[in-house]
This record gives sequence, C-alpha cells and structure tokens, in this order.
Amino acid sequence: MMEILLILSLALVVFVVYKYIKSRRILTTLTEDEFRQGYRKAQLIDIREPKEFQGGHILGARNIPLSQMRNRLMEIRKDQPIYLYCQNGARSGRAAMLLNKKGYQDIYQLKGGFKKWTGKIKKK
Repeated sequence: MMEILLILSLALVVFVVYKYIKSRRILTTLTEDEFRQGYRKAQLIDIREPKEFQGGHILGARNIPLSQMRNRLMEIRKDQPIYLYCQNGARSGRAAMLLNKKGYQDIYQLKGGFKKWTGKIKKK
C-alpha cells in the first residue's frame, strides 16, 4: 500500500513538472515594458472571469475567460500574436496549453498578471 502511494505521488510530481516545462516552451513571459511594446499589434485577451474583467482591465483587451475559451476559439486568429493575461499569471499557462493544442503559435503572457499592471485600465 505504501509503495502504491509513493508511486502515485512521484507520478503526480513528474506530471506537474512536465506540464510546467511544456507551458514554458509554448508561452513567452514578458515584463510589463515588453508586453506594452507589443500588445497593440496583437490580440490582447483577458482570460479572467467577467466579474474580474468588469472590475478593471487593460485598455483594449477582449474578455475570453479560460472557462469559455474552448467554445470561443473561433474568435481568436491564428495569424496574429496572442497576448494573454489573468489575475496573477496562473491561468495563462493553462490557456496557452489549450491554444497550442489547437494549433495556435506566438503566445505571450504578462509577467505577474493584471495585479502587477501599472498602465492604463478601464472599468465598466
């Protein structure tokens, strides 16, 4: 019994590390300055939930929550860079994995997410 728990724990750790490394390979993390330089020429997508988005978002961002992304992929173009952000950076990795699996390339995220953003925001 103890061996099975040990094997399962080890498998879980290996899986988490694999997912982390894979997301880092398909997703480029940008500082706020780097993000600011490119997001106007890209698809700027806020993947937070609508209530978070309405509470404040980066000017020009579209809200496509991670929870709805699979059903709204047709709104995202494959021929333009994609700039993602969430609240703190955790959900961006999951969104990038989904997008990459569906054939999207050129995916970036804001380091630290929206809570680290110091630029202009819009509130609804």
